[in-house]
Amino acid sequence: MAVTTTNSNHYKYQLATGNIDFQTDVFKLILMDTSFVFDKDNHPTLASVTANQIATGNGYTQNNATLSGISISEDDTNDRFYASWDNLTITASGGPIEDFTGVIVYDDTTSDDTVIFYTDLDTTVSLTDGLSFIANNISVEIS
Repeated sequence: MAVTTTNSNHYKYQLATGNIDFQTDVFKLILMDTSFVFDKDNHPTLASVTANQIATGNGYTQNNATLSGISISEDDTNDRFYASWDNLTITASGGPIEDFTGVIVYDDTTSDDTVIFYTDLDTTVSLTDGLSFIANNISVEIS
């Protein structure tokens, strides 16, 4: 198996109705516990996944990891649009961060905190004190 990313269906709707603006909205990343299984139909908003977000503690704060450095581009050759953000680092400090197996990016600006996508890391990530998780190549593609 490999790392996989799945967009929520609600994100597609929100994008089509103009409720998501990649240039001005605030996007955040959250860490999901080891029991979480993403469903693109039944996990449309932050409220629908909050129960499986790992707890605040030791360097991780729920709903606080804001993505920055948005870059937007189009690829006319392959008929695609891309939005990508700078890498994001979360470092365990003062003890371990709870184990996690995936991340969700959501739009903190929409009225319902729309889930954009879930990335299944295909492994359990364990961060002991001083270790970091770096989310790199954070991006979404529309084709």
